[in-house]
Amino acid sequence: MGRRARTAVVVAISAALLTTACSSSGGQTSTSVFAVSPGQCFVAPKDVQAELSNLDQVPCTKPHTQEAYALVTYQAAGTGPSASAASGAYPGGDALDKFAKGACAQRFTKYVGVDYLDSKLFYTYLLPSARSWEQDDDRTILCFITTTGGTLTASVKGSRK
Repeated sequence: MGRRARTAVVVAISAALLTTACSSSGGQTSTSVFAVSPGQCFVAPKDVQAELSNLDQVPCTKPHTQEAYALVTYQAAGTGPSASAASGAYPGGDALDKFAKGACAQRFTKYVGVDYLDSKLFYTYLLPSARSWEQDDDRTILCFITTTGGTLTASVKGSRK
């Protein structure tokens, strides 16, 4: 695995998604987890992995299982926007997981156009690994829209689904 990697964490409701992947369609490319942007669509990894360096990106018009919708910089509990987590030690999986759940849930409505509790969609996220935190100063959580196993064939941005 490359020098950079992220720890994969899945919201419980979509845990099964990581073990399934839709068939490969034309246009699939490997994208570094450090180059992901909101609006890009991906096919979930075929195997559950503790760390991911690359994701299989596809056009959002092709069958896919995940769509990136937010990149959020980690903030330690009790710190405000002006506080920096950059110099802090790796906070651990539990702290990152708690932060990611709240941060991704908060950004869901703005992207999809409907409150998460009223949506048919779910979210999942990738966290910085301890290695990327220390070696690459990585503090970014990647939030993804997902389903409970079905595939998507269009962007969900503004879809109100």
